[in-house]
Amino acid sequence: MHHLLILPGDGIGPEIMPEVRRVAEWFMKRGTPISLDEELYGVASWKAYGTLMRDATWEKIQKADAILFGATGSPEYDEIPAEHKKHDYLLKMRHELDLFTNLRPIKLVPGMEDASTLRPEILRGTDMVIVRELTGGLYFGEPRGIEVDGAGVGRAFNTLVYTTEEVRRIARAAFELARSRGRRVCNVDKSNVLETFRFWRDTVIELHQSEFQDVELSHLYVDNCAMQLVRRPAQFDVILTENLFGDILSDCAAMVAGSLGMLPSASLGARLADGRRHALYEPIHGSAPDIAGQSIANPCGAILSFAMCLRYTVGALEDALWLESAVERVIARGLRTADIARPGSPTVSTVAMGDAILQELDAHR
Repeated sequence: MHHLLILPGDGIGPEIMPEVRRVAEWFMKRGTPISLDEELYGVASWKAYGTLMRDATWEKIQKADAILFGATGSPEYDEIPAEHKKHDYLLKMRHELDLFTNLRPIKLVPGMEDASTLRPEILRGTDMVIVRELTGGLYFGEPRGIEVDGAGVGRAFNTLVYTTEEVRRIARAAFELARSRGRRVCNVDKSNVLETFRFWRDTVIELHQSEFQDVELSHLYVDNCAMQLVRRPAQFDVILTENLFGDILSDCAAMVAGSLGMLPSASLGARLADGRRHALYEPIHGSAPDIAGQSIANPCGAILSFAMCLRYTVGALEDALWLESAVERVIARGLRTADIARPGSPTVSTVAMGDAILQELDAHR
């Protein structure tokens, strides 16, 4: 049995995650070995308990086989006293659970060509995964801070640092994934300017030569990669990159899928002694506070994140493919939430999209 913890979080999280729960419960009824628990997180937790995350919630996070996460971030954080929001709890989860491998698949769903600003002939054939290092780089490097000297002059600083092992383990994850796909890895860095990325590229090349010569390895600078993503996205199979670049490039690549609302992600840790590994699954769209509470948010990215959970945590590949196909069939039928609808076309609510996906699951069981 795999124990999954749902954290709806902020913004549209509490609207999309009930649809994920309904889908998960559908699979539970047909025998998929999962159990569900749920805890408040973020603003909802603050309103209920006076803390953004309870100690009891953190204990459940540590014990769970996987976390199904909604979103974090809300204008309501401005009303919370500073001493209660010193910690970014999502970064805490990533760092303390060592969720160093972030997988962000970018695939054009048939029928979604018109949701992108890119021409259909440019989009055709796109199917890639961005492998983002998630626990190092500027987001976690020390020292960091903001300071003001005696003359009142301000100075802000962050540290970009990676170790050999940090680079090797994320590169290994990318190469191993590529072996199950098209056997091509494009390493993205900025080694023409920064020493950290000269070190990064050299380490990737060394690992490739010693263990993964059966996988094709290429390199792009990050600025060129951003251009290539909108120029010819189908050229990519697996993109390997560091934390900040992965964050930026995956949002850029969302133009291929037509909307951030369609994109899932998986954050995976190393295998533990008992064979388990910590994991967190979340859509990449964020909390979208501008549409929160309107029942128009797209739940597909969150539901497809659960499909990744079925694949990588539960080991239920057939179930994962089944769910992914159900989402694709709903899109092919023309059902669209507002973010992916054709101009002037009717849209469906968050719940109606969940209903449609459940109907497709029922129709093809």
